[in-house]
Amino acid sequence: MRARQLEVFTAVMRAGTVTGAARLLHISQPALSQILRHTEDDLGFALFEREKGRLRPTPEAIELYPEAERLFSSLEGLRRKSMDLRHGRAGLMRIAASPPPGMSLLPQALLRFRTKFPDILQRAHIAPISGIVELLRAGDAGLGIALDDRLPQDIEVEKLGETRFCCLLPEAHTLVAKSQIGLIDLQDDTVISYRSATRPHDELKQAAAQQRAQFVPQLEIDASISAVSFVQAGLGIAVVDALLPWSQFAGIVQRPLEASPNLPVSLLTVKDKALSLAEIAMQEQIRAICHEVI
Repeated sequence: MRARQLEVFTAVMRAGTVTGAARLLHISQPALSQILRHTEDDLGFALFEREKGRLRPTPEAIELYPEAERLFSSLEGLRRKSMDLRHGRAGLMRIAASPPPGMSLLPQALLRFRTKFPDILQRAHIAPISGIVELLRAGDAGLGIALDDRLPQDIEVEKLGETRFCCLLPEAHTLVAKSQIGLIDLQDDTVISYRSATRPHDELKQAAAQQRAQFVPQLEIDASISAVSFVQAGLGIAVVDALLPWSQFAGIVQRPLEASPNLPVSLLTVKDKALSLAEIAMQEQIRAICHEVI
């Protein structure tokens, strides 16, 4: 199946009609129908059955579709990268970050980068750690920043520093009077924190065990930023990373977590994959910011 045939087949599967597929591809219905017929001739079997203006996929088409969709997505990615290169090989810097460093370290690094390289396009993704890894592997990001250093073997990890945990409380909570809060202080409160099977949750659970306390969040979150509205609503106390600039949010009070474990701040790349000059320059800015802030 040629690239154009793949494009037409995928469009018809998505749209369900020749009219809809032709509209998606910005071509005429006769032209699309002709490509579809040639595709079926080349394959030696029918892909669709025609019923009252609609196309019903044959079992063979249904079996082919997942692989065709994957290949078409790769082709679309290739086209996007080609467009990027058209606007200048050194003119694009792509980076992905999890929310805490994405809202604290990344803006400062991007500002410095843009000051030095005003003509280079910047593209930033905010994603969970699993999303960052996929973006790096797919080539949609050259660099990643995350609060973890236990990554798959194909990901290169450069530890830039560490951050700790803190507690976010509603302004009227009695624990606001304390200068710092221990995990043992939270036993009678609703705890808002990271879901199980994540690096922050594991670190906090281990710290609680060492302090003869329990760490069982009643409200689990994926990203620490989502805790803000829950605390503001009075749902409980959040135990989150101390990297994010929490003081900017109204209605909450931040207190350090006593005997807090550390979380690594890491710069991620794909092993054995060369970085562009723009990405190397961005690496330097990230290292400088981390050296100053963390």
